[in-house]
Amino acid sequence: MSNAVVNGMAGAGGGIIAQIITYPLQTVNTRQQTERVAKKDAPPAAGSTLAQIVRVIKSEGLGGLYSGLKPSLLGTAASQGVYYSFYQFFKNKAEAIAAENKRKGHGDGTPGMLSWLIVAALAGSLNVLLTNPIWVLVTRMQTHTQAEKKIMEAKREALLKEASENILIHSSLPDQLAALDSIQPRPYGTFQAACEVYHESGITGFWKGIIPTLIMVCNPSIQFMIYESLLKHLRTKRASKKQGLKNITALEIFLVGALAKLGATVSTYPLLVVKSRLQAKQEIGGNVSLRYSGTLDAISKMIRYEGLRSFYKGMSTKIVQSVFAASLLFLVKEELVKAYAVVSDRSSKILSNAVK
Repeated sequence: MSNAVVNGMAGAGGGIIAQIITYPLQTVNTRQQTERVAKKDAPPAAGSTLAQIVRVIKSEGLGGLYSGLKPSLLGTAASQGVYYSFYQFFKNKAEAIAAENKRKGHGDGTPGMLSWLIVAALAGSLNVLLTNPIWVLVTRMQTHTQAEKKIMEAKREALLKEASENILIHSSLPDQLAALDSIQPRPYGTFQAACEVYHESGITGFWKGIIPTLIMVCNPSIQFMIYESLLKHLRTKRASKKQGLKNITALEIFLVGALAKLGATVSTYPLLVVKSRLQAKQEIGGNVSLRYSGTLDAISKMIRYEGLRSFYKGMSTKIVQSVFAASLLFLVKEELVKAYAVVSDRSSKILSNAVK
């Protein structure tokens, strides 16, 4: 089995484990990102992430924190599998080019920071184009109940306004409001989400947010540039001290992965917010100023109606979730790759002895 396939499978396994553990934080963060609040109506800070998790549990039950988990796990497995397979493939090419350059008297035989950026960008672009439809469905399922509540609030306001202008409607207002309040939005399934996306925008709806998502390829590019550079620095430092052991420990991989993801998340977070806004349900509260027809429209309306701080909604939650998830992913992936190497080596020895 090629190392590209091994790394792809290990990446998928690590991604699934990290996703299951950190999913409640991801759900809360997506809701924070997609909450539309005009500047004049903006309330004080909504409280800690833990407080928001408690609110979701109270209003929707524990299942509310796991809305969209199934397609998310599918998306994570596909995404990480595709990404790491292509990443390892392009990494092998970069390392071969670096080795060839060294033979020609150029460089130290290892890829530089620019090479890591290009490798990660190529792998990320292919991954985005292939898996974006899955993440559109995940975002819809995570924000469905939030969007439905906004629609109900808008209908309630419309009823109250109409009743104030029409005495006949006013008399039946209590019954209408009671009927409206009795409707409790619940998370919906993957098929319902897919039908809704197709009904709204056709087949192209599954690639909503593709422009900021493609730009977001710079996130893993930055992440892997930092990750590979730090690993190279650790190995070089260890070799210079003549310790003999160049293997990086699990704890070091966890910490390096955390630092790499932290740097990438902070530098690209505004794009992530725009992407989530575009992929979420657009009928939010009936306010046209808070609906978006495309990437540039979303950016201009967010600045005009909500201010620059809207691009950083929920960033603290995202930092905790993504950094912890990335650290777990790197740790599990590297351990799975090592485990496969050990099993493969033992199998080869057993087969070799059997032939003898």
